[in-house]
Amino acid sequence: MTLAAIGAGIAVLTGIGAGFGIGKATASAVDAIARQPEADKKIRTTLLIGCALAEATAIYGFVIGLLVIMVLK
Repeated sequence: MTLAAIGAGIAVLTGIGAGFGIGKATASAVDAIARQPEADKKIRTTLLIGCALAEATAIYGFVIGLLVIMVLK
């Protein structure tokens, strides 16, 4: 059980990377919109797609963590 908990914890650490990635992308998008307000629709669309992909990696890590707990239980 202890190894399953450690494995699940390591798998869920993907959320940290996704959080940093989304934060950096948002900061860059805000900076880009401040420099070129006329391009905000293109920037916003690209930002949302990028954030969705980054969030998907965090969700995959969470699902893998749950699977590790269920399989090794």
